[in-house]
Amino acid sequence: MLKKLLKKLNKIPGSKLHEKLENEEAVRRQVTALFGVLSSLYGPDKLVLRAGKLEALSLMRSSSVEDRIMALQRIVFENPAIEERPTPDRIPEILNEVEEQIANTLARKSVEEELERRVNDRMQEKHEDYIKEIRGQLVKENAGPENAQTLKKYAKLEKLDTIKLSKSTYELVRPTEMDQIVGQEQSKRALLSKLASPYPQHILIYGPPGVGKTTAARIALQEAVKLGSSPFAKEAPFVEVDGTTLRWDPRDITNPLLGSVHDPIYQGARRDLADTAVPEPKPGLVTDAHGGILFIDEIGELDPVLQNKLLKVLEDKRVSFESPYYDPDDANVPKYIQKLFNEGAPADFILIGATTRDPSEINPALRSRCAEIFFEPLVPDQVETIVNGAADRLGVQIEGEVAKTISQYTIEGRKAVNLLADAHGLAVYKTQGELENVTIGQDDIEEVLRMNRLVPYVKEKTEEVSELTGKIHGLAVAGFMGSVLEIEAVAYPAAEAGKGRLRFNDTAGSMWKDSIFNASAVLRRITGKDIADYDIHVNAVGGGKIDGPSAGVAITLAIYSALTEKPIPQNLAITGEISIQGRVKPVGGVFEKIFGARQAGITKVLVPHDNRRDVPANLEDVEVHCVQTIDEVLNIVFESQQAFVAS
Repeated sequence: MLKKLLKKLNKIPGSKLHEKLENEEAVRRQVTALFGVLSSLYGPDKLVLRAGKLEALSLMRSSSVEDRIMALQRIVFENPAIEERPTPDRIPEILNEVEEQIANTLARKSVEEELERRVNDRMQEKHEDYIKEIRGQLVKENAGPENAQTLKKYAKLEKLDTIKLSKSTYELVRPTEMDQIVGQEQSKRALLSKLASPYPQHILIYGPPGVGKTTAARIALQEAVKLGSSPFAKEAPFVEVDGTTLRWDPRDITNPLLGSVHDPIYQGARRDLADTAVPEPKPGLVTDAHGGILFIDEIGELDPVLQNKLLKVLEDKRVSFESPYYDPDDANVPKYIQKLFNEGAPADFILIGATTRDPSEINPALRSRCAEIFFEPLVPDQVETIVNGAADRLGVQIEGEVAKTISQYTIEGRKAVNLLADAHGLAVYKTQGELENVTIGQDDIEEVLRMNRLVPYVKEKTEEVSELTGKIHGLAVAGFMGSVLEIEAVAYPAAEAGKGRLRFNDTAGSMWKDSIFNASAVLRRITGKDIADYDIHVNAVGGGKIDGPSAGVAITLAIYSALTEKPIPQNLAITGEISIQGRVKPVGGVFEKIFGARQAGITKVLVPHDNRRDVPANLEDVEVHCVQTIDEVLNIVFESQQAFVAS
């Protein structure tokens, strides 16, 4: 419309500066045309109102050209003070000025209308987008975060969950009551007593794998909950994690054990928090275990720095969070995030750690905060009991020697159950998938043992020969496993007196050599013989590594037997360091060594008197003697005289 007005304005006679008014009629037509343009620009009604406001209404309606020109001036220039009537020679100039002002107004109006159109278009687009977003939010609120794709994937996962190929045999036979855990009576009692107290203690459980440490801890919590003295609530959590899998970032970007902070920029916090640059703390397993038990299996494998961080949590019973992005004065921070940053996350739990490591390898600071419980290695009779119980829970029959055979190849309850499961699968295969009345035979377990290429766990058994000259059983220990060490010696008169040779296998280690030299000094005192007159060869069968002096007494007895030709009973084993004065000094691992002797069929064990407190109580199948001197040892071994017996 404005473009049409501009064209109309350009067609007005005399609108160009070089044009001149030829007569009064031409001026009248030009003035009338200009009023027509103004009427189109403002509208007839608004033009009248505008003229009245500028005191130009009467002038606009006058028949005088000069008055109408004054009206144009007042309306166009918006100046009611214009009162000078135009002279004929000024009329062309005034009309040109009026035309230019109207042209400028029209141009400005055109630009404003174009901008307004664009603004309206953009506002309409934004309005439509806003309406669309609101509709999407309403649909999301009503339908949730699901759509056709997510529901399809969910249905696929549901279908996968219905497909079950197998169930873990160990899950089927896992003990559900304390009485079903075999061979750990003292340890179970100690564990229950520490959790049943009104002030339960953090606990470290030591022991070989597969003897029930994890299961005992889980059942102990269930039993403690039933007692009124225990602080554990009925719904107390039992959070189980493997220490070998607990990895963490030194920058604390991720820490599944203690918790971490998801920064809004680098780690992608929740969208609503990321948009407002608010960090989000993520509590860890220690908070999940609040009010219950945090069980860390293989805690000895936990990163040392992470262990120290865990110690701090045990002391404070809370986990603190820090982030450079956290602003306590930010109004966008939710209350729960403020609470986590200001007060930390609660972490009041009881720690139970299990490990197969030796106590000396565990962080001393951690040990000082925990009670320590030792689970014992399993002996063959106990493994047999586990196998028979597992067979009952599996609902299968086993032949008489199957459990005994399995007990000869492992000391782990878990491994014994797995061997039974393998034999069960083999038996089912032989019956072409028939599950009724399955019987596991001796041939089934023998085939499983061959397939697994297993050898008997206890390699050294006492021989059928009751006595042998120059041969004795020593005792060794590695971790929680005790074993029997076969030591033998031979002695021959030297070809020339005083020039005898002493030989031994160097692979046994330097402590082995020192024990032989100590034994030489003791033997000269008790026999009166100079071993320099003999060629003596001492051997540790299998080249066993002797890391300590505990084989000293056994070496002394082996050489003594070879020199005096007195046979040694083969149902006997001994451990202890020998001093050059003939005293039997204490050694480590006596508890484990006695269990190793039991597994090898040893019925009599000699240990240093200073180790008497390390002797297990209620031993029915092993006779333990605590000795102080080599003379007491000789009396027990060769003369069967009364000796100190461990109570």
